[in-house]
Amino acid sequence: MTKSIEWLGDRLRFIDQSMLPLEERHSETDDYNVVAVAIRSLKIRGAPLIGIAAAYGLALAAAGHAESDPRKFHAFLLRAAGLLGSTRPTAVNITWALQRLLGLVSPDTPVEGARSILAAAAIAIHREDGEMCRRIGEHGAGLVENNSQIITHCNTGALATGGEGTALSVITTAHRMGKSIRVFADETRPLFQGSRLTAWELMKAGIEVTVITDSTAAALMKKEHINCVITGADRIASNGDTANKIGTYALAVAARYHDIPFYVAAPTSTIDSSLSSGKEIPIEERDPEEVTDIHGYRTAPPGARVYAPAFDVTPAQLITAIITEEGIYRAPYAFTKKREREGVEQR
Repeated sequence: MTKSIEWLGDRLRFIDQSMLPLEERHSETDDYNVVAVAIRSLKIRGAPLIGIAAAYGLALAAAGHAESDPRKFHAFLLRAAGLLGSTRPTAVNITWALQRLLGLVSPDTPVEGARSILAAAAIAIHREDGEMCRRIGEHGAGLVENNSQIITHCNTGALATGGEGTALSVITTAHRMGKSIRVFADETRPLFQGSRLTAWELMKAGIEVTVITDSTAAALMKKEHINCVITGADRIASNGDTANKIGTYALAVAARYHDIPFYVAAPTSTIDSSLSSGKEIPIEERDPEEVTDIHGYRTAPPGARVYAPAFDVTPAQLITAIITEEGIYRAPYAFTKKREREGVEQR
């Protein structure tokens, strides 16, 4: 399995995903500022993975700061967390991870103790995500029939998580169970995470994959027998509205029209129970050049206006089920705190 990120004790090693699929390049750093830039520039991407990376980034910040006064050190940690937390506003995993780490230290925590606590907590988050990926795959694989044809969007595999993936973990787990699967991967404009990353991962796993343009999906649903659509999520509101890579909403609409199940696979750390609906999810807007330029080649007239949201929100009514490490949830969704959640299916 691809190791998208590794903690080396005093530095972080990660795959530069902006170079894939042509080059598998690894970068190493002991600087949290470099981690922040890597997250913002999508060298590190995927909701669970950027949460893990932010946690490791805060651990690096702690390790590299020479302040010995606990209160000044804690103030620095808050500033470092603020920088890391500002990199990608839509995915809740960054905020969740940073809040978890900051909750373990206080202005009175001795500096060396704080450094150890933060590093250990970041490692724990990484390990937990790997286990959540495994359980998501096991729960979701039961929804995949033999000889299935599946459409997926963006990238949700090992490159996006601390384990085998979310939506892709469902697919790879079903494949290991001996089920015959064919995947249609949306290219996922404007940065081609589907064609660059998902196709690369599936081919390495020995799973048949066909790349399609985003606008081909509806026509494919009409022409082919598509068994289901499986995507990931960057944030899930308490009512089940789900933010994911731009183009997901259109895919869900097309799936509903063609009576095809639409599944979302995500860890419970992606659930933001503080938001009542998707209307409250902040949507990141990206650099217009990601739309107007492809590898340095201009595809739109100079001066053309661009609208470039990185994500859209799929209403809960269009989602057949949400697959988590806890089990499978179906509508009506009511995600509150973990201890209060009910109605989960175990498979």
